[in-house]
Amino acid sequence: MTEPTGTSKDEAAEPKAAGIGDEPTGGPHSSAQESGAELEQQQAAAGGDALAGTRPASAISETRTRAGMFGVRGTGDTSGYGGLRLPGHAPAPAERPFGGWFDEFADELGAALDERAIPRDSIEQVTVDRDELTLYIVPARLNAVARTLRDDPGLRFEFCSGVSGVDYSAPDGEPVDRPLHVVYHLLSMTYRRRVRLEVALDLEQPHVDSVVDVYPTADWHERETWDMFGIVFDGHPALTRILMPDDWDGHPQRKSYPLGGIPVEYKGAEIPPPDERRAYS
Repeated sequence: MTEPTGTSKDEAAEPKAAGIGDEPTGGPHSSAQESGAELEQQQAAAGGDALAGTRPASAISETRTRAGMFGVRGTGDTSGYGGLRLPGHAPAPAERPFGGWFDEFADELGAALDERAIPRDSIEQVTVDRDELTLYIVPARLNAVARTLRDDPGLRFEFCSGVSGVDYSAPDGEPVDRPLHVVYHLLSMTYRRRVRLEVALDLEQPHVDSVVDVYPTADWHERETWDMFGIVFDGHPALTRILMPDDWDGHPQRKSYPLGGIPVEYKGAEIPPPDERRAYS
């Protein structure tokens, strides 16, 4: 990839009506409003390319909706009095044009993935909500996509500012597909841009590749996410507890964890000699 010239990266680009390869890939409306036939045609034309703005065959989730008393909607009530209901846990898939610099970024990322022989279906879904861009990544390809975002001269997301864990399990026990999410917050200091990478995981097999070899700053963040949510970061150099004691059972920020905590009896606490303490490297 060639280094972009001028100030186009710092200036908001006008929305483009064409997707990757300058082919029409969608309309100005939410993909949730399109008919099934139209969505299938878009997917066939774009080859299931989420960067092209087509709705994936299986979206991560539905759009959040709020419903108050007597069926009132759109009130923004968060008190619970109005019967707040949030059936989904992420915005609906976005369509091209995404708006602003997001379209230029999508084209650049698509070309960078092609150059590195990384399948474009590594990106399951693209969402744009509140002027923020989120890419949902296939767990096994997170490391490769993150490395591309860091190393490509047209992208240059040099810094991972944090890693977050989220448990979207329903409180009433209703099944939720892949409720555990890991969110990486990336910053391009070169182009002054931010993007999120999000991975959805099963409760039974919450494994995802670590990105510590790409972003060393993610080291303790991934440890905390493992400690609190039980998400296993394969390839992490020292995936151990960071907040809870080493012998602690469970992961306190999972929805299944008892809200009132777990009674613990401390007895016989000892400090081992230095040569017997746990190593962190």
